[in-house]
Amino acid sequence: MSSSSSVPDYLRDENLTQKTKDLISSLPSEKGWLVCQMYQFQGRWHTQALLQGILTCQKHFEAKDSDIILVTNPKSGTTWLKALVFALINRHKFPVYSVIILSCYQSALLVPFLGRSLLRSPDFDFSQLSSPRLMNTHISHLSLPESVKSSSCKIVYCCRNPKDMFVSLWHFGKKLAPEETADYPIEKAVEAFCQGKFIGGPFWDHVLEYWYASLENPNKVLFVSYEEPKKKTGETIKRIAEFLGCGLVGEEEVRAIVKLCSFESLSSLEVNREGKLPSGMETRAFFRKGEVGGWRDTLTESLAEVIDRTIEEKFQGSGLKFSC
Repeated sequence: MSSSSSVPDYLRDENLTQKTKDLISSLPSEKGWLVCQMYQFQGRWHTQALLQGILTCQKHFEAKDSDIILVTNPKSGTTWLKALVFALINRHKFPVYSVIILSCYQSALLVPFLGRSLLRSPDFDFSQLSSPRLMNTHISHLSLPESVKSSSCKIVYCCRNPKDMFVSLWHFGKKLAPEETADYPIEKAVEAFCQGKFIGGPFWDHVLEYWYASLENPNKVLFVSYEEPKKKTGETIKRIAEFLGCGLVGEEEVRAIVKLCSFESLSSLEVNREGKLPSGMETRAFFRKGEVGGWRDTLTESLAEVIDRTIEEKFQGSGLKFSC
């Protein structure tokens, strides 16, 4: 059970603009298993604060052709992807493949979060970031700012097996949930997940939007799975480098980046074990196991089957399949 001081800013409903309040009053709402109340906007479920961040982002963010935007569902390899791409694009700028940089600053601070950065500071100046600007977000493709869609900026989307993603989100939520939802049964959480009623959900709509975008415009959107890099990290690094136009990546560079950005390496850094982010979250909350197939430790066979049946139905005909 989390105290109010440990609840991250995007789960709080404070300091809303009148525009957001007016919009919220007209939106469908549901009680959530991570939050007391969430609201449906453009087909997705958000907290009041997240909704305000999206609206601010849509209104004020102007993408550049050189931008790189990393996109994930929550708990789908976000921290790992940020560290990997940061190390990759900065491998010639910083010594020792960015070890010193990653050791001193959390990836959440190195890679600004679209929506949340503007949530904390509506005047956040993205233009001050060095080029190429590297950012990340959980925003659905439908809700991205128009400048992101119309520019030539690059989007790297990382998708995770839904059962692992759910379990990781479940444990993450148990650490951060307010008192009112701290004892939410996992059976009800699975039901809500399979109805698409969780923050950022439905899972399948978020994934499929970027999946189809990657098929329609492979030069704009690169789709990778969390499981693929975990098994073949070197190949994935080269694939991302080619997509981003980072130049040829040597085998020694690949090995160094793989080692630097491994779960074991990132989770052992002091900066990722101590302190809090500006959002209010403890940095250690981002690291649990990072395993492929780790859902087996939490989900019963019957609950796993419920998720499997839902995913099979929702992804039928898409050509996208999940391992584990």
